[in-house]
Amino acid sequence: MKHHIGLFIAVLVLMGTVATSLAQTSTALPYPPQYGKPFKYVPDRRDVTMYQVNMRSFSAKGDFKAVIDRLDSIKALGVNVIYLMPVFPVGVLKSVNSPYATKDYDEVGSEFGTLEDLRTLVDKAHKLKIAVLMDIVANHTSWDHPWIANKNWYLQDSAGNIKYPRNWRDVAQLNFNNDDLRLALIKSMKSWVYKANIDGFRCDYADGPPVDFWKQAIDTLKNISTHKLLLLAEGSRPEHFEVGFDYNFGFSFFGNLKSIYKNNRSVRSIDTVNLRDYKGTISEGQGMVRYLTNHDVNSSDGTPLDLFGGKKGSMAAFVVVAYMKGVPMIYNGQEIGTPFRLVFPFKSTPVNWTLDNPDVTAEYKKIIAFRNKSKAIRRGRLNSYSSDDVCVFTKEIGSEKVLVISNLRDKSVTYNIPSAFVNTTWKDVFTGTKTTLNTEIKLEPYQYLVFKK
Repeated sequence: MKHHIGLFIAVLVLMGTVATSLAQTSTALPYPPQYGKPFKYVPDRRDVTMYQVNMRSFSAKGDFKAVIDRLDSIKALGVNVIYLMPVFPVGVLKSVNSPYATKDYDEVGSEFGTLEDLRTLVDKAHKLKIAVLMDIVANHTSWDHPWIANKNWYLQDSAGNIKYPRNWRDVAQLNFNNDDLRLALIKSMKSWVYKANIDGFRCDYADGPPVDFWKQAIDTLKNISTHKLLLLAEGSRPEHFEVGFDYNFGFSFFGNLKSIYKNNRSVRSIDTVNLRDYKGTISEGQGMVRYLTNHDVNSSDGTPLDLFGGKKGSMAAFVVVAYMKGVPMIYNGQEIGTPFRLVFPFKSTPVNWTLDNPDVTAEYKKIIAFRNKSKAIRRGRLNSYSSDDVCVFTKEIGSEKVLVISNLRDKSVTYNIPSAFVNTTWKDVFTGTKTTLNTEIKLEPYQYLVFKK
């Protein structure tokens, strides 16, 4: 009898150990079955035009359904990839209500809708040949995430208190020296490919977790042979390209462009940014996602209208973003000239989609349409001829050659045409008018011209 009691106790202990192990790693259970059919039209990473969706600012309700209702309009812009800001439950403990304080990596936050709503969004996007990325916050969790019970999954100070990253006191810093933590996080990422049929990830604060974690995660994700995934690092480390990210984020390009407009920095400085940003690329098509605004800088710095010379100046800047080097990203509301900041992370006045700025929308559509049409713009070799005031460059591939001239100053400027282009004839891509270039060209404030041979 004592033998049986002892055996029974031993079995209970073993069962408890196994249960604890399963709970800690989150990797022993099988992946969910594949929802839907893998999307066949994920674009080549060189051909992407990206759109950022901040659910909370997108509509008064701040949910998936509002995005679903506007997918046709997003498609009409010429967009082929959208990325959704975090859709997970948001932590409450020590909270500032930021969606970047993830409470559960495996669930949809009820404020945004349900898993079925997310699937409906992805299904409709796929029918429109738009790929969908999710925003994963891998560096930290909320203080009320269930993982907090596994204290060794988090970095601790000398007194054993869980640390927070940088100045973000509302979140707890994960410990990437812990293998179980790594596996659990990677499993959560991978499971979304199966249960929501998503097409990749935008990885928040990618410079935080160690590079070898990203290699482990990306290698695992790329084992999903049925899916082509796009991977965007919201970071600037060149090593991100080495471990398999498609893109880094255009922090330095945005900051430099802002200084050109605000501080009269030389336009030639963009060439230096291009060299620095692309130094770490190791395979064709890796590059930068560039923008005039996003959820962070729209709230902290101002709208494109504020920062880049109103409607006319911001379009001169967007031509450079869209055509020079990298992948352009539009933030929700940018395409209608939203004149106020979308305050983040709190819920604020949402985008007013009835705002009557058809001229702004039409110009975004026009610029993106030519990008989508022109292989030279998307994939061609770049040569820069910029002056201190005017961004000038050619993009060339095969027999197609495009010349872009954009005055980034709020004044009339005379640009001296490089000798190689004097007396050459080009066609304006927007009007069809033919122009023979002389030794100089006079540009109105914020005027841009795009020619094709």
